[in-house]
Amino acid sequence: MTDPSSDFTSILELEPHGPDTFVGLGPRYPWGGLYGGQIVAQGLRAAAATVDPEFRVHSVHAYFIRRGDHTEPVRYEVDRVRNGRSFVTRSVVARQAIGAILSMSASFQVDEDAPEVQTVPRPDVPAPETLANDSWTALFERRHIEVADPPGSARAWLRLARSPGDDPVLHACALAYLSDDLPTDAVVAQHPDQPPPGTPPDQRPVVPFSLDHAIWFHRPLRADDWHLHALTCHGIISSRGLAVGHVFTTEGVHVATVSQEVLLRARRTR
Repeated sequence: MTDPSSDFTSILELEPHGPDTFVGLGPRYPWGGLYGGQIVAQGLRAAAATVDPEFRVHSVHAYFIRRGDHTEPVRYEVDRVRNGRSFVTRSVVARQAIGAILSMSASFQVDEDAPEVQTVPRPDVPAPETLANDSWTALFERRHIEVADPPGSARAWLRLARSPGDDPVLHACALAYLSDDLPTDAVVAQHPDQPPPGTPPDQRPVVPFSLDHAIWFHRPLRADDWHLHALTCHGIISSRGLAVGHVFTTEGVHVATVSQEVLLRARRTR
């Protein structure tokens, strides 16, 4: 794979390398190196490969430790932390020659017959069909929505450009991939030195880096359908900004919650 326009199912292909160990590859992304969402998605895929199929993806908590190198394979080492009757827990470390680049915990649950309550309403936004595609890759479509109020907000419709099939694990992995695209926008939008809209990324005064990422999967989803990602920055302190948001179907069903902490550094000038 030489660019991010590769098919998503190809990116998720992992080769077994011993007990509970898998190796994956990744394309070089426009900014260089690997995309954090790809590493989380591959790590979740590796964890799911050690779990019985009746367990559905419940949550992911990941820490980005080092920037990935697209010229090297990534080795995913899975630890079977717990096998319960209702929940299964896995720990995953992604490694390259430099050392660990990601540490992640993943939880899986057997679906239970219980009451369902949704309290978060989907924001009233234009339909995706009325908006222009502004994605940076052919792998997925993105329809960005301009938000002036509340401050520090980022909203966009996202979906895979091609169906990954019917495997629910692949759709959960795809959401993990897509969910890393928008949080930095919310945090940068809240920064006091936010530049005027349309400023090229290489001319903005601050540079964002993802520190950690969490996803709670509430309901099954199809990542090749449109989903609204609506995130808001909950504050910036010690150069770290926290984005929290929700993912909705076009019908307004709340399918997932996402949070990410973003490190903000002043851009260095030559």
